[in-house]
Amino acid sequence: MFVRPLSVVGSAQTQLIAGVWRPWYQPTCSWWSGHPYQQQPHCLSISKKHSSFSWREWRRPNTFLQGGLPLSTGQMDQSDKDPPFKRRKSTEEKVTGEQVKVQRSPKRSVPGENREQSPPWLKNVVGVPLKPGKFPPSSANKTELKRRWEDLSLPYGCGPQADGSIHKQTFDFSVMSYNILSQELLLSNAYLYKHCNPRILEWRYRFTNIIKELERHNADIMCLQEVQEDHYQKQIKPMLESLGYHCEYKRRTGRKPDGCAVVFRRDRFSLLSCHPVEYFRQGIPLLDRDNVGLILLLQPVDPSGSACSICVANTHLLYNPRRGDIKLSQLAMLLAEISRVARLADGGSCPVLLCGDFNSVPQSPLYRFIKESKLEYVGMPIGKVSGQEESSRGQRILEVPIWPPSLGISQRCQYELRSKEKNLQQEASINSLNKASIEHGLKLSSVYSHNLKENGQPEITTCHSRTAITVDYIFYSANQKDASGQTECSVPAERGLQLLARLALVTEAELGEVNSLPNQHNSSDHLPLIARFRLHS
Repeated sequence: MFVRPLSVVGSAQTQLIAGVWRPWYQPTCSWWSGHPYQQQPHCLSISKKHSSFSWREWRRPNTFLQGGLPLSTGQMDQSDKDPPFKRRKSTEEKVTGEQVKVQRSPKRSVPGENREQSPPWLKNVVGVPLKPGKFPPSSANKTELKRRWEDLSLPYGCGPQADGSIHKQTFDFSVMSYNILSQELLLSNAYLYKHCNPRILEWRYRFTNIIKELERHNADIMCLQEVQEDHYQKQIKPMLESLGYHCEYKRRTGRKPDGCAVVFRRDRFSLLSCHPVEYFRQGIPLLDRDNVGLILLLQPVDPSGSACSICVANTHLLYNPRRGDIKLSQLAMLLAEISRVARLADGGSCPVLLCGDFNSVPQSPLYRFIKESKLEYVGMPIGKVSGQEESSRGQRILEVPIWPPSLGISQRCQYELRSKEKNLQQEASINSLNKASIEHGLKLSSVYSHNLKENGQPEITTCHSRTAITVDYIFYSANQKDASGQTECSVPAERGLQLLARLALVTEAELGEVNSLPNQHNSSDHLPLIARFRLHS
């Protein structure tokens, strides 16, 4: 209470106080245990020696001369009460208490409220158990998200023939693309999941749910993103191998603990080759990020032995909405490697499946580049590439060329030739570098149309407390017979893929009915994309 000993205070008034105060200052009194000037609020009871003294005497106006040492008149009536909360004065002093509560920032706790209501959520995320009943399950979590299969085979003429048989030299299989949400990323972005019951965010709960989901869909090929390395090595890979899958994995470069995995059923495919792709390039400032891709060349296990190979690519592009230049450069590197791996001896290409989290919305320039095989980007702000940024004010324009020639990839997303042919095409390459356009040789279609047929509402692949959009895709080399694909195809008709069916996506309103993502039944903030294909060979 006092900053200095009363013996050194010089005024007569304070000397009078000191005379009354000194009997209190006894080393044996538990009130002053520890430092002599540290008050212990639980020891305010007065001994019998001073029972004749009353604090009320101190508050009488005539006890001390006006201007003497001030003491609060309302803070020491009872020893079992905490000092009142001191509020900072503001222009809203005259507003009623109820109004102040409404106007208070939601990020600040109201004086007097229990501050333990917020920390348990954060503590629980890292494993500290909560008290029973602290977070009762939400009624919304009891509702399971309903998704249905859309059969596309009969309308497009690829169902059974008139005699009930299936077309010869075909191979049917299923593909999944799924961002399973790294636990490390969940913890570092906890503000996105405040709507969730903390119990369902624990990894042991999420792991069980994710494995059940993978086992239920039983896809022949699965492309997974945000697979945390320690969880993959110790839990995910052993579990999937026990279910009959072969697993390949590529961790992100740098200190990032997650990466991409491609797994396939051993009784349906055999591995011809595996090609990890790192987007980080030392000495190229544009490519200083740790994202990766993974490409597998698979051979179907076909009794007839006539099925051609399939190139399966999986990636997770940079998130940053304002760095479209980096995203396009990463995509160009992946497409160049796909073109090399998928090239056949006759000069053609085997069918391609391109899956992943592209951090770009439908109809964005990056999306159109994948589907249309060409992008004119003259005057395009870098924040417009992925479609995640609504305003391009103050943003840089994409440079020409987007990536430097030292990367060794042409503007056609092909590796530059390293032979005598390179000298013959050097002039053409220089001219192409000066054009504000990029191209690739793959003719790809999207499994999903991005709007529901029933009501035209946008399909959603990822949803949390901040957004609900589509960023996940499955692209494929469409067979010419596939009416859902493009009319042109980079592979012959007998080598293309036909889309047979897809697991329908849902709207934002439907996700709201199950308390968004993650929830009790869906343990990622993304939904799995699943499709069934027929390979013509």
